[in-house]
This record gives sequence, structure tokens and C-alpha cells, in this order.
Amino acid sequence: MTQLHIEGEVQSPKAFGFTELRLLADQIEDVSQLIPGREGSAVRLQALLEQVRPMQTATYITLESTDGKFSASVPLEAVQEGIIAYRFNDVALPEKKGGPYRFFIPNVSECQVGEVDACANVKFLGRICLSHEKGRDVRPTSPQSHEEHHQKPGHEHLG
Repeated sequence: MTQLHIEGEVQSPKAFGFTELRLLADQIEDVSQLIPGREGSAVRLQALLEQVRPMQTATYITLESTDGKFSASVPLEAVQEGIIAYRFNDVALPEKKGGPYRFFIPNVSECQVGEVDACANVKFLGRICLSHEKGRDVRPTSPQSHEEHHQKPGHEHLG
């Protein structure tokens, strides 16, 4: 089973599998309660951060897909309410739903930070890195590149 790795400017880098995530506090049994139209169960990002203990210097979070082809880096403060979907009907979140792990920002439309958009809702999440500066970010930068990105098979990290 694939693990979700959290590293960078943290006191205790850690890898979480399905079982470790299931045992954390702050479980969300029905993601659709926070994000209408989405399915599955999740855990709040804060529960994972409590386990790895970010350093005070960590001001950015980089979310990277399992294949390493997609990443988004945004201010950590802007995604404090983030959740990680990992479960669907008591089994691992299937790939067709963006699994094994999927990052969501429940209030993405309310974010007041220009660097945060819906493309920071990363499917196929495999790695989270905390840092004092912006990390690797390959999100589309124009409406045309955004549209092209979502037309590529296997590259639609949103939706």
C-alpha cells in the first residue's frame, strides 16, 4: 500500500498509510458535508501536522502527486483547513476518485491568497513537504494552459 510522506521543515518526518491515518483524531466521515459533490472520508491536515510538528520556519506546503509529475506549493497558513481524503466505504480511496490520497481545501473559493486556487486540490497525493519558501509548483499559469492541463489523460489533478 502506498504511503503519504510528510517531510521538510518538520521535527519528525513521517509516512502515513491507511491504518495510521484511520487512527488519527479529526476524522471526517463524510467529505460531502464540507465539499458538496465529493465522496469519501478524510482526516484534517492539522491532525497530520501535529504528528510531524512543523518548525516555525515552515511557511509553505508543497503537495506532490505520487508520480511526481504534478505539484502545487502554497502558503501553509492559507490551507490550515485542508483535509486529506483517504477512505471510501472503509477501503482505500480508489484511484478513479483521486486516491490513494487526495488533498482538498474545503473553502478554496474563500481563500484570500492569490497563490491558492482549486488546482491546489491535488489528486493522487504522495508527498507533502513543508518549507520556508515556495517549493516546486507546476500548476497552470494561464487560462489556456489550465484548460490544456485538464485535457491530458491522467493529468487532471482537479475535479
